[in-house]
Amino acid sequence: MVQTVQVAVLGAPGVGKTSIIRQFVSQEFQEEYTPTDSRQLHRATAVLSERMYELLILDLPNLPRYPGSAGQEWMDPRFRGLRNSRVFILVFDICSPESFHHVKHLRQQILDSTSKAPVIVVVGNKRDQQKLRFAPRHVLSLLVKKNWKCGYLECSARNNWHILLLFKELLISTTARSRSKTPSICLQGALHRERCSVM
Repeated sequence: MVQTVQVAVLGAPGVGKTSIIRQFVSQEFQEEYTPTDSRQLHRATAVLSERMYELLILDLPNLPRYPGSAGQEWMDPRFRGLRNSRVFILVFDICSPESFHHVKHLRQQILDSTSKAPVIVVVGNKRDQQKLRFAPRHVLSLLVKKNWKCGYLECSARNNWHILLLFKELLISTTARSRSKTPSICLQGALHRERCSVM
């Protein structure tokens, strides 16, 4: 039986949301930045620990504020279907503190607008620009895992580094949530034990 998981990828403009998705789905990276101006739905099939998942990945234009109600969501066709997501990847640029604050506010807006606890993984992209980062990795990781109770991972869409690991972590978090475990605890040790492949 195939389990369908809808994932919304959100974050400030230019942090690499589309690049992360393209690397995962088709192993492509585009050097030239092109802002996302319309809603895109990407599909991928992944196998984790002999279970098959269909991932429906929403790539959305800049979202200044998460829609607090279904009415707000349907006012703008670029964001329709977003509130059906229970799984989120919140992307920031490790060289941009503003993009981290944007993710912080999006996370709170998501929590405020839903009664069911979502699965949220916070992702620091552009690890290939490590020397320009605004804060050490362990500081951000501790803040996100301990205070925000979210998974945390850093990656490089440009170098295709930790992209597969990101979606593996996401699926592990999703299955842990369905078994009512605490995802942030599950994430720390499970990453290297489970096998994941993309079809």
